[in-house]
Amino acid sequence: MSNARTDFKTLLADGPAVAPRRSLAAEAADVLREMILLEKLTPGLPVPERDLAEALGISRTPLKEALLILKNEGLIVHSATRRSSVADPSLEEVTENLIVLGALEALAGELACLHASAAKITQILELCDRMRNASLDTDPLDFFSWDMEFHQSIVRAAGNAPLMGSHKVYNARLWRARFISSKRRTSQDTMLGHHDLIAEALQKRDGPEAGRQLRRHLETAVINITAALGANNQTDAEDPSDSAPQSESSNG
Repeated sequence: MSNARTDFKTLLADGPAVAPRRSLAAEAADVLREMILLEKLTPGLPVPERDLAEALGISRTPLKEALLILKNEGLIVHSATRRSSVADPSLEEVTENLIVLGALEALAGELACLHASAAKITQILELCDRMRNASLDTDPLDFFSWDMEFHQSIVRAAGNAPLMGSHKVYNARLWRARFISSKRRTSQDTMLGHHDLIAEALQKRDGPEAGRQLRRHLETAVINITAALGANNQTDAEDPSDSAPQSESSNG
Protein backbone atom coordinates (compact mmCIF):
# COMPACT_ATOMS: atom_id res chain seq x y z
CA MET A 1 0.00 0.00 0.00
CA SER A 2 1.45 3.33 -1.05
CA ASN A 3 1.96 6.09 1.53
CA ALA A 4 2.18 8.77 -1.16
CA ARG A 5 0.07 11.79 -0.43
CA THR A 6 -2.73 12.37 -2.94
CA ASP A 7 -2.59 15.75 -4.67
CA PHE A 8 -6.32 16.55 -4.57
CA LYS A 9 -5.80 20.05 -5.96
CA THR A 10 -4.41 18.64 -9.20
CA LEU A 11 -6.80 15.70 -9.24
CA LEU A 12 -9.89 17.93 -9.01
CA ALA A 13 -8.57 20.82 -11.10
CA ASP A 14 -10.80 20.03 -14.09
CA GLY A 15 -13.80 18.98 -12.05
CA PRO A 16 -16.88 21.04 -11.19
CA ALA A 17 -16.47 23.69 -8.51
CA VAL A 18 -18.43 23.36 -5.29
CA ALA A 19 -20.83 26.28 -5.11
CA PRO A 20 -20.74 27.91 -1.67
CA ARG A 21 -24.08 27.90 0.12
CA ARG A 22 -25.39 31.35 0.93
CA SER A 23 -26.60 31.96 4.44
CA LEU A 24 -30.14 33.03 5.24
CA ALA A 25 -28.70 36.29 6.57
CA ALA A 26 -26.95 37.02 3.26
CA GLU A 27 -30.15 36.32 1.32
CA ALA A 28 -32.15 38.58 3.65
CA ALA A 29 -29.50 41.30 3.26
CA ASP A 30 -29.87 41.05 -0.54
CA VAL A 31 -33.64 41.55 -0.31
CA LEU A 32 -33.35 44.51 2.06
CA ARG A 33 -30.52 46.09 0.07
CA GLU A 34 -32.64 46.06 -3.08
CA MET A 35 -35.60 47.53 -1.19
CA ILE A 36 -33.39 50.33 0.13
CA LEU A 37 -31.88 51.08 -3.29
CA LEU A 38 -35.35 51.16 -4.87
CA GLU A 39 -36.53 53.31 -1.93
CA LYS A 40 -39.27 50.90 -0.95
CA LEU A 41 -37.57 51.35 2.42
CA THR A 42 -37.07 55.11 2.50
CA PRO A 43 -34.19 57.01 4.17
CA GLY A 44 -34.74 57.42 7.90
CA LEU A 45 -37.45 54.74 8.05
CA PRO A 46 -37.38 52.73 11.32
CA VAL A 47 -37.05 48.99 10.72
CA PRO A 48 -38.39 47.10 13.77
CA GLU A 49 -36.72 43.70 13.87
CA ARG A 50 -39.82 41.76 14.91
CA ASP A 51 -42.02 43.20 12.14
CA LEU A 52 -39.32 42.83 9.51
CA ALA A 53 -38.49 39.24 10.47
CA GLU A 54 -42.18 38.33 10.27
CA ALA A 55 -42.54 40.01 6.87
CA LEU A 56 -39.50 38.11 5.51
CA GLY A 57 -40.58 34.83 7.06
CA ILE A 58 -37.36 34.34 9.03
CA SER A 59 -36.34 34.37 12.67
CA ARG A 60 -34.78 37.41 14.32
CA THR A 61 -31.30 35.84 14.50
CA PRO A 62 -30.58 35.84 10.72
CA LEU A 63 -32.34 39.21 10.46
CA LYS A 64 -29.96 40.70 13.04
CA GLU A 65 -27.05 39.32 10.98
CA ALA A 66 -28.55 40.78 7.79
CA LEU A 67 -28.94 44.20 9.40
CA LEU A 68 -25.33 44.01 10.58
CA ILE A 69 -24.22 43.34 6.98
CA LEU A 70 -26.16 46.39 5.83
CA LYS A 71 -24.84 48.46 8.73
CA ASN A 72 -21.30 47.67 7.61
CA GLU A 73 -22.31 48.80 4.11
CA GLY A 74 -23.64 52.08 5.47
CA LEU A 75 -27.26 51.34 4.48
CA ILE A 76 -28.59 50.76 8.01
CA VAL A 77 -27.80 52.75 11.14
CA HIS A 78 -28.40 51.96 14.80
CA SER A 79 -29.49 54.49 17.40
CA ALA A 80 -28.07 54.73 20.91
CA THR A 81 -30.88 52.40 22.00
CA ARG A 82 -29.90 49.89 19.25
CA ARG A 83 -33.01 50.60 17.15
CA SER A 84 -32.38 50.13 13.44
CA SER A 85 -33.37 52.54 10.67
CA VAL A 86 -32.50 53.12 7.02
CA ALA A 87 -29.45 55.39 6.73
CA ASP A 88 -30.06 58.96 5.60
CA PRO A 89 -26.59 60.53 5.16
CA SER A 90 -26.32 64.25 4.53
CA LEU A 91 -25.11 65.58 1.20
CA GLU A 92 -21.95 66.75 2.97
CA GLU A 93 -21.23 63.20 4.19
CA VAL A 94 -21.83 61.78 0.72
CA THR A 95 -19.52 64.39 -0.86
CA GLU A 96 -16.72 63.76 1.64
CA ASN A 97 -16.91 60.01 1.06
CA LEU A 98 -16.87 60.50 -2.72
CA ILE A 99 -13.67 62.56 -2.49
CA VAL A 100 -11.95 59.71 -0.64
CA LEU A 101 -13.37 57.13 -3.04
CA GLY A 102 -12.07 59.14 -6.00
CA ALA A 103 -8.55 59.12 -4.57
CA LEU A 104 -8.72 55.36 -3.93
CA GLU A 105 -9.97 54.57 -7.44
CA ALA A 106 -7.39 56.85 -9.04
CA LEU A 107 -4.66 54.91 -7.23
CA ALA A 108 -6.31 51.65 -8.28
CA GLY A 109 -6.22 52.74 -11.93
CA GLU A 110 -2.53 53.56 -11.72
CA LEU A 111 -1.70 50.23 -10.06
CA ALA A 112 -3.92 48.25 -12.45
CA CYS A 113 -1.91 49.59 -15.39
CA LEU A 114 1.22 48.18 -13.75
CA HIS A 115 -0.04 44.87 -12.39
CA ALA A 116 -3.26 43.74 -14.10
CA SER A 117 -3.16 40.70 -16.36
CA ALA A 118 -4.35 41.00 -19.96
CA ALA A 119 -7.39 38.90 -19.01
CA LYS A 120 -8.43 41.32 -16.27
CA ILE A 121 -8.06 44.31 -18.61
CA THR A 122 -10.20 42.48 -21.18
CA GLN A 123 -12.88 41.82 -18.56
CA ILE A 124 -13.01 45.55 -17.73
CA LEU A 125 -13.32 46.44 -21.42
CA GLU A 126 -16.14 43.92 -21.84
CA LEU A 127 -18.05 45.48 -18.93
CA CYS A 128 -17.61 48.87 -20.56
CA ASP A 129 -19.04 47.53 -23.84
CA ARG A 130 -21.95 45.84 -22.08
CA MET A 131 -23.01 49.12 -20.49
CA ARG A 132 -22.53 51.05 -23.71
CA ASN A 133 -24.73 48.59 -25.63
CA ALA A 134 -27.46 48.30 -22.99
CA SER A 135 -30.96 49.12 -24.18
CA LEU A 136 -32.96 51.98 -22.70
CA ASP A 137 -35.32 49.55 -20.97
CA THR A 138 -32.50 47.76 -19.10
CA ASP A 139 -33.42 47.18 -15.46
CA PRO A 140 -31.86 50.01 -13.40
CA LEU A 141 -30.53 47.52 -10.85
CA ASP A 142 -28.80 45.50 -13.59
CA PHE A 143 -27.23 48.63 -15.06
CA PHE A 144 -26.11 49.77 -11.62
CA SER A 145 -24.59 46.36 -10.82
CA TRP A 146 -22.56 46.51 -14.07
CA ASP A 147 -21.37 50.01 -13.15
CA MET A 148 -20.25 48.87 -9.69
CA GLU A 149 -18.59 45.78 -11.16
CA PHE A 150 -16.66 48.02 -13.61
CA HIS A 151 -15.20 50.01 -10.73
CA GLN A 152 -14.63 47.00 -8.48
CA SER A 153 -12.87 45.13 -11.29
CA ILE A 154 -10.37 47.98 -11.63
CA VAL A 155 -9.71 47.90 -7.88
CA ARG A 156 -9.23 44.12 -7.91
CA ALA A 157 -6.93 44.41 -10.93
CA ALA A 158 -4.69 46.70 -8.87
CA GLY A 159 -3.73 43.68 -6.78
CA ASN A 160 -3.43 45.59 -3.51
CA ALA A 161 -5.31 44.05 -0.56
CA PRO A 162 -5.33 47.14 1.74
CA LEU A 163 -6.62 49.24 -1.16
CA MET A 164 -9.39 46.72 -1.86
CA GLY A 165 -10.43 46.73 1.79
CA SER A 166 -10.56 50.53 2.02
CA HIS A 167 -12.46 50.81 -1.27
CA LYS A 168 -15.06 48.27 -0.11
CA VAL A 169 -15.82 50.37 2.97
CA TYR A 170 -16.24 53.69 1.16
CA ASN A 171 -18.03 52.22 -1.85
CA ALA A 172 -20.61 50.56 0.41
CA ARG A 173 -21.41 53.88 2.08
CA LEU A 174 -22.26 55.39 -1.30
CA TRP A 175 -24.42 52.65 -2.81
CA ARG A 176 -27.76 54.41 -2.47
CA ALA A 177 -26.46 57.81 -3.63
CA ARG A 178 -24.72 56.27 -6.64
CA PHE A 179 -27.79 54.22 -7.53
CA ILE A 180 -30.01 57.32 -7.51
CA SER A 181 -27.48 59.08 -9.76
CA SER A 182 -27.18 56.10 -12.14
CA LYS A 183 -30.91 56.21 -12.93
CA ARG A 184 -30.63 59.70 -14.44
CA ARG A 185 -30.19 59.52 -18.23
CA THR A 186 -27.89 62.57 -18.37
CA SER A 187 -25.70 61.05 -15.66
CA GLN A 188 -25.55 57.77 -17.59
CA ASP A 189 -24.39 59.45 -20.80
CA THR A 190 -21.60 61.30 -18.96
CA MET A 191 -20.64 58.17 -17.05
CA LEU A 192 -20.35 56.05 -20.20
CA GLY A 193 -18.10 58.65 -21.82
CA HIS A 194 -15.85 58.61 -18.77
CA HIS A 195 -15.79 54.81 -18.73
CA ASP A 196 -14.60 54.78 -22.35
CA LEU A 197 -11.68 57.10 -21.48
CA ILE A 198 -10.79 55.05 -18.40
CA ALA A 199 -10.89 51.79 -20.39
CA GLU A 200 -8.73 53.31 -23.12
CA ALA A 201 -6.09 54.39 -20.59
CA LEU A 202 -6.09 50.94 -18.98
CA GLN A 203 -5.72 49.26 -22.37
CA LYS A 204 -2.71 51.50 -23.13
CA ARG A 205 -1.27 50.83 -19.65
CA ASP A 206 -1.14 54.59 -19.13
CA GLY A 207 -1.24 54.79 -15.32
CA PRO A 208 -1.21 58.60 -14.90
CA GLU A 209 -4.02 59.01 -17.45
CA ALA A 210 -6.09 56.20 -15.91
CA GLY A 211 -5.73 57.82 -12.49
CA ARG A 212 -6.63 61.25 -13.86
CA GLN A 213 -9.74 59.97 -15.63
CA LEU A 214 -10.94 58.03 -12.58
CA ARG A 215 -10.47 61.04 -10.32
CA ARG A 216 -12.34 63.22 -12.83
CA HIS A 217 -15.09 60.61 -13.04
CA LEU A 218 -15.67 60.67 -9.28
CA GLU A 219 -15.49 64.48 -9.17
CA THR A 220 -18.28 64.56 -11.75
CA ALA A 221 -20.19 62.02 -9.65
CA VAL A 222 -20.32 64.60 -6.84
CA ILE A 223 -22.14 67.00 -9.18
CA ASN A 224 -24.48 64.30 -10.51
CA ILE A 225 -25.35 62.96 -7.07
CA THR A 226 -25.97 66.46 -5.73
CA ALA A 227 -28.42 67.07 -8.59
CA ALA A 228 -30.01 63.64 -8.21
CA LEU A 229 -30.52 63.92 -4.47
CA GLY A 230 -31.82 67.47 -4.87
CA ALA A 231 -34.38 66.33 -7.46
CA ASN A 232 -35.29 63.36 -5.27
CA ASN A 233 -35.92 65.57 -2.25
CA GLN A 234 -37.96 68.00 -4.33
CA THR A 235 -40.14 65.17 -5.62
CA ASP A 236 -40.80 64.05 -2.04
CA ALA A 237 -41.72 67.62 -1.05
CA GLU A 238 -44.17 67.85 -3.95
CA ASP A 239 -45.85 64.50 -3.25
CA PRO A 240 -49.57 65.20 -3.83
CA SER A 241 -50.49 62.72 -1.11
CA ASP A 242 -49.02 65.16 1.42
CA SER A 243 -51.06 68.11 0.22
CA ALA A 244 -54.67 68.99 1.00
CA PRO A 245 -57.23 68.60 -1.82
CA GLN A 246 -58.10 71.78 -3.70
CA SER A 247 -61.53 73.35 -3.29
CA GLU A 248 -63.97 73.23 -6.21
CA SER A 249 -63.69 77.03 -6.73
CA SER A 250 -59.92 76.76 -7.28
CA ASN A 251 -60.47 74.40 -10.23
CA GLY A 252 -62.16 77.20 -12.22
